[in-house]
Amino acid sequence: MGLVTSASAQLFETRAQQAFMIDADTGTVLFSKDPDALIQPASLAKLMTMEVVFNALKTGRLTLQDEFFVSENAWRTGGAMSGGSTMFAEVRSSISLENLIQGVIVQSANDGCIIIAEGMAGSEENFAQLMTERAREIGMTRSVFKNSTGLPAEGQVVTVRELAMLAHHIWTEYPDQYDYYAQPEFTWNNITQRNRNPLLRMNIGADGMKTGFTQESGYGIVGSVARDDRRLFVALSGMESDAVRAEEARKILDWGMRAFDKYQIFAENEVVGEAKVYGGEKGGVGLRSNGPISLFVPLTNRDRLVARIVYDGPVIAPVEEGARVGTLRVWIGDAMSQETPLYAAESVDTGKLHQRALDAIEELAVGWMR
Repeated sequence: MGLVTSASAQLFETRAQQAFMIDADTGTVLFSKDPDALIQPASLAKLMTMEVVFNALKTGRLTLQDEFFVSENAWRTGGAMSGGSTMFAEVRSSISLENLIQGVIVQSANDGCIIIAEGMAGSEENFAQLMTERAREIGMTRSVFKNSTGLPAEGQVVTVRELAMLAHHIWTEYPDQYDYYAQPEFTWNNITQRNRNPLLRMNIGADGMKTGFTQESGYGIVGSVARDDRRLFVALSGMESDAVRAEEARKILDWGMRAFDKYQIFAENEVVGEAKVYGGEKGGVGLRSNGPISLFVPLTNRDRLVARIVYDGPVIAPVEEGARVGTLRVWIGDAMSQETPLYAAESVDTGKLHQRALDAIEELAVGWMR
């Protein structure tokens, strides 16, 4: 996914304290508000718990039929007597992973999380280390997890940027498991509970993902909407009530779907610019992306689009075709909206001695003028 830094926060107002929204296909950042603030994740941490599980399923370490034992710790800490969200797992029973996944995703079950954590890693502490390690592997550089449930814990932090990144990753890497997030209800132990995501009941094309609340961070949500051949992911935090959370998430996703036009700015294999080459048989090399480059431009700011090629140069010959050389960065006004990797469109061999000598003289002259 070619993302991503800040976006056009001035185009929309939200009561969320932190917000980050992207277009899933192009990686265009549609909205950003304090996206890198460290916040408590609350139950949004369960997205990372499920990523660890889904990865184990994909790599064959687990199957949906695997049975997990309900310890007394899981029953006491995450069950009915804990006062939190629970799937009412019976102590010393065994539950299949498929049912635990539904308990965690649909019912936000704390006991389900702890049962999985203990079954996979021996303890919640060990599992939390796996969560953080896995977060680093998929590019989440700042988030730290201390437990599987998201219950308040010192040092447990995330950002809305990384939550949106995580949501996009789950949708991309685990399409079969992603469907669980749209499941409207789940029954366990003869108790039916409705999915806690309010977006699913709004008829706006929502099919995920998770809500959360802590006293410190307020009400948060990670949501996704798919309609009109588009998909958006949004992460919001810092709202004052569940009603405000639901309305703010609905409004920003609706706005994201309606307030932008899609533009293809470069076709597949089209050369988008040139990088200077030092010591080569040619003085430059064309740059292209690995596919067409498209982005979404706000209807009110379409004339403020600026694109720049950024690379460490000059590039030293020889250069192989397909080598990563630079990045195309696109701004809408003062806000960077998209980054796309650029690759050499051709090979450039090392130049002959006199060509390299000329390059050296030019470099010396430039260096002298500095």
